[in-house]
Amino acid sequence: MTLSRRLLVLALTVLLLGGVAAALVLRAAARADQPREGGPTIAAGEVTLTQRDRLAFLNTAQGPHRGALASVPADAPQAARTASGLTCQRFHAAAGTGVCLSSTPGALAQENRAVIVDAELRTLRDFPLAGTPSRARVSPSGRFAAWTVFVSGESYGAAFFSTRTSIVDTRTSTVDTRTSVLEPDLEKFAISLDGRPYSAADVNFWGVTFAKDDDTFYATLGTAGQTHLVRGSVSRRAVATLAQNVECPSLSPDETRVAYKKRVTRGASLWREHVLDLSTLREVPLAEKRSVDDQAVWLDDRTLAYALPSDGAVDSTDLWTVPADGSGAPRLLAPGAASPARLR
Repeated sequence: MTLSRRLLVLALTVLLLGGVAAALVLRAAARADQPREGGPTIAAGEVTLTQRDRLAFLNTAQGPHRGALASVPADAPQAARTASGLTCQRFHAAAGTGVCLSSTPGALAQENRAVIVDAELRTLRDFPLAGTPSRARVSPSGRFAAWTVFVSGESYGAAFFSTRTSIVDTRTSTVDTRTSVLEPDLEKFAISLDGRPYSAADVNFWGVTFAKDDDTFYATLGTAGQTHLVRGSVSRRAVATLAQNVECPSLSPDETRVAYKKRVTRGASLWREHVLDLSTLREVPLAEKRSVDDQAVWLDDRTLAYALPSDGAVDSTDLWTVPADGSGAPRLLAPGAASPARLR
């Protein structure tokens, strides 16, 4: 066989394999767009962040509204869903303000953005993200929004990962940083570890949760192979450690406790949900014994909600609830859902 014919055969083979691969991708995408039999009922409609007694979340069920922000009555979370046109990877909302972390495939790499939306889901401002969306929170007043992204590594259980966590003032629409708005970072804040000033090259922050005073926040600090719960001040640009082995904290509505995931096996991606009393630093393990890799949300002062992978479903999660005092048992809240926010 001549060289030219060999090249022609090779080119045809490449084209054939490329066509087969493309067909498989399109077929998989088509399956993902088909509603799962027995799944939740979903219809397009109006979703606002000021609807009273509603539960908002991202719909992860298969079908045309996959990834869309949806809402249901808070007292009937498995009822038919109303789906908006807003799609996100992570979402949170409070007091009529929302933060949507989106990720869009691009020609060379995915485009990640943080979008601040008003009560009608209209974009107020958007920011480029330095990595893959991970966590999102809005303060109780709606004034501040925070997000965490992975800039390397793919999970908190990876051997090496790096995060970037930012806080934005939604009233001024400026990222809280004294450097560049393209690289906002809590790592610029002063750190007090066990009462002493601390600085290290491996410092990472993630999982912000806000108090009602529009200044105090809590987050996870990771450094030297340890994780710490920190209390921070936006105005003073400083944080101080409170406890160890605390990840993805979530402040209770009465601001007396923090729910969090605690690593139960060193070096493994296994966590158990706990609640910490901030006045005594006494912790209580919750009834959920499965590993929860999520930042839980308080539905009220007694109940937590969090996402777990759906059985047999690819890239889908279900929302579960558990009592915050360690009693009871986990209960399915909503199948095919993630990133809950109780609208009041």
